[in-house]
Order: sequence, then C-alpha cells, then structure tokens
Amino acid sequence: MNWLLRFIATGFFVGEKVPFAPGTAGTALAALIYFLFFPVEAGFYWPMLLLVTFIGIISAGRTEEIMKEIDPPQVVIDEILGYFIAMAFLPKTFGLALAGFIIFRFFDILKIFPINKLEIVAGGLGIMIDDICAGIITNIILQLAVRFF
Repeated sequence: MNWLLRFIATGFFVGEKVPFAPGTAGTALAALIYFLFFPVEAGFYWPMLLLVTFIGIISAGRTEEIMKEIDPPQVVIDEILGYFIAMAFLPKTFGLALAGFIIFRFFDILKIFPINKLEIVAGGLGIMIDDICAGIITNIILQLAVRFF
C-alpha cells in the first residue's frame, strides 16, 4: 500500500526521476494528462477534482511520513491537482493550457499572498493547500482573460 501511495504522490514517480525542478515536471505531467485525456464537459471536473484532492491529501501525507521529510520535493500530486484546478471549466486550447502552466508555476514558485499564509498547515493537507490556492488564482485569471479578450 505504501508503494501505491508513493506512486500517486510522486506523479507516477516523475517527482523522483526528474533530477531538477520536480514541481515543474509534475505540472508538465498534469498538462499532458489534461490535454490528452480530459473531456471538455464541465460535469467531469467536480468529481475528478474532489477525487484527486482526497487521494492527494492521503498519498502526500503518507509519503511525507515514509520519507521523513516535511513537504518533500518529490511529491508532485499537489502540482498535478493545482494545474487541474487552474484549467477547470475553461475551453481546452493549447494556448490556454500553456498560459495556465506558466501562470500556475509563477504562483506556485513565488507563493505570494495569500498563498504564503497557507504554509503553516501540516501534513498532506499542508502539502496540497498552497497549490490548490495557486490553481484557484490561476483559474480566476484565465477565466477573466477568456471573457474579456
């Protein structure tokens, strides 16, 4: 069971196999999954986001315990979920997918307010929450861009 949770938390071991910038690699994996496999239907997103959030919190928290390290960089399920949130309910185009990637990574790396205030949360939820917030902010920016441009 620990192997499966670590497999999920590390994005199919992408977070462990990429020697530098595992968060960017995890986001790239999420973009690939999104672009190749996600349907356009809005009804798909809520159940998928809830499922990935639930599984992500459990797998990230358990992997943190296994690795005996707080928020290990190899755990990229948080970036995967954050990117999925960033792209939720948007038209599926390469341009938006790329913009979502860039904007999400910007907020995830810099952790500006209010994202930086979420780093006090511990465990699996703590690993996930800042990327959830970065995904929400990215989604709001992209939703506004789609509507006004």
